[in-house]
Amino acid sequence: MIQVHNPADGSLVGEAPELTLDEVKAAVDRTCNAFPAWSRKLARERSELLRKWFELVRDDKRAFAEIMVKENGKCLSDAMGEIDYGLGFIEWYAEEAKRVYGDTIPTHAANAQVIVTKEPAGPTAAITPWNFPFMMITRKIATALAAGCTMIIKPSELTPLTAYKLLEYARKAGIPEGVFEMVTGNPKEIGEVFTGDRRIRKISFTGSTAVGKLLASACGQDLKKMTLELGGNAPFIVFDDASFDDAVASLVGAKLRNSGQVCISPNRIFVHDSIHDRFVSEVARRVANIRVDQGMQDESVVGPLINQAGLDKVAALVEQSRTEGAHVVLGGKPHARGGLFYEPTILTELNDRMQIAGTEIFGPVFPIYRFSSEDEVVARANSTEYGLVAYVFTRDLARAFRMSKGIDAGMVILNTGSVGTASVPFGGVKHSGYGREGSHYGIEEYVEVKYILMSGLDK
Repeated sequence: MIQVHNPADGSLVGEAPELTLDEVKAAVDRTCNAFPAWSRKLARERSELLRKWFELVRDDKRAFAEIMVKENGKCLSDAMGEIDYGLGFIEWYAEEAKRVYGDTIPTHAANAQVIVTKEPAGPTAAITPWNFPFMMITRKIATALAAGCTMIIKPSELTPLTAYKLLEYARKAGIPEGVFEMVTGNPKEIGEVFTGDRRIRKISFTGSTAVGKLLASACGQDLKKMTLELGGNAPFIVFDDASFDDAVASLVGAKLRNSGQVCISPNRIFVHDSIHDRFVSEVARRVANIRVDQGMQDESVVGPLINQAGLDKVAALVEQSRTEGAHVVLGGKPHARGGLFYEPTILTELNDRMQIAGTEIFGPVFPIYRFSSEDEVVARANSTEYGLVAYVFTRDLARAFRMSKGIDAGMVILNTGSVGTASVPFGGVKHSGYGREGSHYGIEEYVEVKYILMSGLDK
């Protein structure tokens, strides 16, 4: 069995099955065998099952949130917010199932009709991370099932309990075995089963760029469809004409969500020279007032990092930055609480050659850089292999449009730190991956376009 421990205090939260290779293959068989019947269901029937699942989970949100806090460490308000976010995908795709439209095209022959249909891609698989153990699953599974695909999911072995509870409620809603399957065990073995089985026609993966590249290479052998949501190095750019208070509040909220362990977390904070010192001072004042504690309480707190490796990475990045000349304004070391807690940290006097500038931090660290011109900051924002999201704060409408066009990212967020909802396309460019999740664009990733020519229609 896989033992799941609370990162806040190390206590045992629960266990998940550690499946054998044969058990994983049997689950893949069920996923593939269930596809023909599920794909033939009316869109309305799939919609009704997804809606029932949504309602059952919605009515028991607190129970899901408490499990998530215990196995992930995020604070309760974060967990409740994630559940609302994730439920939005089930609800959205329950409706979108009925809107997978095809086309008719003006015919090229007098006695013919051209029709374009969209059909389910086939059995699919997904691999999800630990930082959003609820939302990452609902975003993938709801889309696949709405399109008429079946799906098998491997959640993170660090946070499998939320995932298995979602599966339990899906069964209560009437979603059959095989249509939604879940496996936990050896990540490498499971990944090889998913990529090596020709019956699996698509894989959706959220995780590191390094693992994403390995999966993409393996999937290339059978030309499987893929959606990859990988690493990020998000710039957060504040111009001197921005709403100062909005920029500060948005930064603090976005950075400390899940203790900074978020792929869209601001990673490089660029502040215009003329407001830099004032901005740093205000961020420090606000961050200093946020409590570091275990997450099982209603107020927002900074919780623990997920494991020792995560803590060691953050501590090493901060220490390396200090060695390279960074100034520590606030924090800068593991928290006095001990365990996996790290102090919210603010760093200044940074430059783009430092290790921290090119590394996804995944912790409660605010690296703040100076900039002086628009052209300069666009070039610096783009000087990374990643391109997931960028944040820009300015009241100049023309500048906002120039920045949104000039920055290489799949998402550019203007004057807020809030990114996602079910109705918008989420995804990146460059080494941040490809494909989109959410909105009507997301379901297109799970269908194949078929051209049909009906000739011989003349009398």
